[in-house]
Amino acid sequence: MPPATAISSIRLYRQWQPFRDGTYRCSGGRSAEGFDSTIIEISSRDGFVGYGEMAPLGSFYDPAFAEGALAAMRELAPTLLDHDAAGIEALNRRMDLLLKGHPYAKSAIDMALWDLAGRRSGLSLASMTGGAEGSSLPLYRSLAQEATDAMAARARKYIAEGYRRLQVKVGLDVDEDIARLEAVRGAVPAGTVLFCDANGSWGTAETRRFLMATRNIDYTLEQPCASYDENLAIRRACERPLVLDETIDSVDVLLRAIADGLVDGITIKLARVGGLTKAKLLRDIAIAKNLKITIEDTGGAQIDTAAYSGLLLSTPEGLRQHTVDFHNWVTVANARADFRIADGAMTLPDGPGLGIEVDVAALGEPIFACSA
Repeated sequence: MPPATAISSIRLYRQWQPFRDGTYRCSGGRSAEGFDSTIIEISSRDGFVGYGEMAPLGSFYDPAFAEGALAAMRELAPTLLDHDAAGIEALNRRMDLLLKGHPYAKSAIDMALWDLAGRRSGLSLASMTGGAEGSSLPLYRSLAQEATDAMAARARKYIAEGYRRLQVKVGLDVDEDIARLEAVRGAVPAGTVLFCDANGSWGTAETRRFLMATRNIDYTLEQPCASYDENLAIRRACERPLVLDETIDSVDVLLRAIADGLVDGITIKLARVGGLTKAKLLRDIAIAKNLKITIEDTGGAQIDTAAYSGLLLSTPEGLRQHTVDFHNWVTVANARADFRIADGAMTLPDGPGLGIEVDVAALGEPIFACSA
């Protein structure tokens, strides 16, 4: 007889989430109009329910796409029925056994299991993952690639909205990217924290040119090159903090980067690494090595924001870099949540699990369901 905490049913929903500020562009001319979100609902025999979300930024940003997530979740869901929902790590091992790779498809399932565990125990995600430090998280806003004047205007807009940290998307023509950074720097207050993110679109030559031309501007460089070896090659030329994002997708890579002295910080995206369980492992290693830590995801609304920000809240304040309020990027909602934002920081909702009330009516009819 399955335990009372066994999984009794799983439902999948799909939600299109248009961007509030229109088309989002990043390096290489790639763009998206919104997030195609997959939301999963997991119920246990004792009556508790948990929710998870996974939304890729198009099909170009990560090795993840919405149709693939749906197909993989449909395959995995029936194999999880009657297994103990409280055994989150055991269920992660089961998913890895039954489906090779595809971490993005497992991320929402893992998230829902943490939410369910929190609702059952009465504990918040931050409490379950180490204990909350402080009550708020610094936020950044990303400046998608546009003409120089347009990026400067958007930077002023986000500063007026209360953001104090900006991520400037670069990675196209180096001269144009230099002009973009200079324009943004000139448009915002002196204390604004700037990151320059190339999303791995430069080679070593382009990266060196950018670094030389911008040596007098204060910023952090994020993921300049695609490969590990390229980023390692330019490490000595980079006199400013270097953060890796796309490259850090497993424990093995992180340990190698630490041994090589490659990174000053890392950005962990839940869907990229396979969910909260694996993200927490990477986070804890980074804490042990005194690295700066950003935790976020590839996209989503309130469900996803609550998950990655909850894990970041249990990260030591001195090592927290920042996160993003994805639920404010889009024009639709999937949950009621008291995210309070003021002076460039976000306070999370109170409550067990993710601390949110999912609006099932807003999700429509499930596109897949299975039960024990």
